[in-house]
Amino acid sequence: MTIADTQLQTQGAPQGAKDIGDAWSRMVARRRLYTGIGLLILIIAFVSSVRFADESNAGHFFDRLPHLFDFLSWLIPKDWADVYRALFDLPSPNGANGVGGEEFNFPNGRVYVWGNFYIPEYFELMIITINVALVSTIIGFVVALPLSFFAARNMSPSHPVRLVTKRFMELLRAFPEIVIAGLFSAILSIGPIAAIIAVGLHTIGALGKLFYEVIENIDMKPDEGMRAVGASWTERVRFAALPQVLPNFMSYVLLRLEINVRASTIIGAVGGGGIGEELKLSISRGFGAKTVALVLLLFVTIVAVDQFSAWLRRRLVGEHAFLLQH
Repeated sequence: MTIADTQLQTQGAPQGAKDIGDAWSRMVARRRLYTGIGLLILIIAFVSSVRFADESNAGHFFDRLPHLFDFLSWLIPKDWADVYRALFDLPSPNGANGVGGEEFNFPNGRVYVWGNFYIPEYFELMIITINVALVSTIIGFVVALPLSFFAARNMSPSHPVRLVTKRFMELLRAFPEIVIAGLFSAILSIGPIAAIIAVGLHTIGALGKLFYEVIENIDMKPDEGMRAVGASWTERVRFAALPQVLPNFMSYVLLRLEINVRASTIIGAVGGGGIGEELKLSISRGFGAKTVALVLLLFVTIVAVDQFSAWLRRRLVGEHAFLLQH
């Protein structure tokens, strides 16, 4: 390298740095322009969709928005002791002429079991809702368990069986429980049976997917050992795969039970029986004490189910599985 070349490089360095700086500035400006255009398009699309939805809504959402808190004021009971009375079906001194009325006739819902011993109406409805969730979860688990082994890539007996089983479970998951419940209510009439079928079918599809994903991640060495001694497909599933996946299966089943309690409540609001139907009627009629009592009972039940399932999961899976997560 000559002295003349070195001088040329020294003279060209500042010019190269300036070019790089200019290119960087142009790139940043272009990105800011694209970001601004994207945000503008997003805002226009959002405002247009909200205006379209508002005009399509018969109640006009924005016109009714200032009255949102009117709804809450209707539901606040004038006498908070009525919440306790509604929960346990006790007589109330409130209402027309101090003798009640439909809003305050709490004892009318009592379910007498033996003599004067009775179950409060809302407790009976909550038991129906829990029963719907429990039965549908058991049905979902019993059916999803064998289907998941047919659908798992590493345990399925054949490729066509795996494809058909996976498509079947996707079909069961494709429709929300409330749509399936509406279909079966038209066939079987309104009641808990339609709710059990709807929640059960959706549970089969959901648990089946979770189960076969767990199966596809198992250690295949026990299965290879079973194959080596000539075990049948059923024996491989029973002694090689099932012991590895059963704790995870039980964890998913208990999680699904919590979800099904909420789903059964929602289906009850459209005629599936249970506490959801009574909650819908109470809200639509503006019965504040009854509504607060139902919401309180529902909240306590959800917390109780959550705590029970957490305790049972610890007993089944073991404390070490939870300690490893922290």
